[in-house]
Amino acid sequence: MLGYILRRLLQVIPVFFGATLLIYFLVFAMPGDPILALFGDRTPNPAVVQQLREHYHLNDPFIVQYWYYITGVFTGDLGNTFSGRPVSTVLAETLPVTGRLAVMSIGIEFVLAIIIGTVSALYKGRLFDHVALIIALVAIAIPIFVVAFLAQYFLAIQWGLFKPTVGADNDWGGLWLPAIVLGFSLYAVSMRLMRSSVIDTLNQDWVRTAYSKGLSRGRVIPVHVLRNSLIPVITNSATNFGVLLVGATVTEAIFNVPGVGNTLYQAAIRNEGPTVVSFVTVFVILYVLVNLVIDLLYGLLDPRIRYA
Repeated sequence: MLGYILRRLLQVIPVFFGATLLIYFLVFAMPGDPILALFGDRTPNPAVVQQLREHYHLNDPFIVQYWYYITGVFTGDLGNTFSGRPVSTVLAETLPVTGRLAVMSIGIEFVLAIIIGTVSALYKGRLFDHVALIIALVAIAIPIFVVAFLAQYFLAIQWGLFKPTVGADNDWGGLWLPAIVLGFSLYAVSMRLMRSSVIDTLNQDWVRTAYSKGLSRGRVIPVHVLRNSLIPVITNSATNFGVLLVGATVTEAIFNVPGVGNTLYQAAIRNEGPTVVSFVTVFVILYVLVNLVIDLLYGLLDPRIRYA
């Protein structure tokens, strides 16, 4: 087990350098002058522009800029935005908001997928199964911005169940509406995975053996069937969690969520290389660690899995 964990952690090193180098190059290759973009329609003083370009090393070659950035990361300095704020400060303000949104969305997705997927599998071919599959197909087909606008109009404006926008009220209670939208949009794939996994598990020999030993359905389903059917759903949820951490940009924009998605979008528009790459660096590490935890959970869910 320890050797497996160490090997997985060592995999972070090439992923870290590969991701940061690629993202930094893409930002570096974007057209436009980020310093001139700071002044908008105003005509800046050439001396000021030159001073800012020297300060942010924009006159240096790409590999030199990347070297300044990567050495700063290893010394705990993620750089500054072009507005002068430390990237670490911006990350500390936005990451908790998106983190709360991601946890709530994954929780909603996971609960819906397990309950609806399991019941749909147990009553395969019946009315509930057909309705659940149709709803899942609709959730997959409708773009998320359509779901967001519909939820905002009906649940918030018409019925007054939630606030239409988040804004400064970004605690757990204020994020319910965007979390419901994201959870509903994500649950369809997990539900179908759960349904197919439960159907496959129901046909396994150990399930028939459990029934033949006289175990009740209330014992067989949660202990033998659900436990061995959760791995595909957990894998999909872990992937979705990484996607949400990077930022559900459209949803955050519609509901005015001051999270990572909006910040990354604005940084990309302004060609702020340090901001974009620093955010991606943190997310790469978080994503690898989350997937490591998920891999370790496999052994707890399925006794046939062992990490030598």
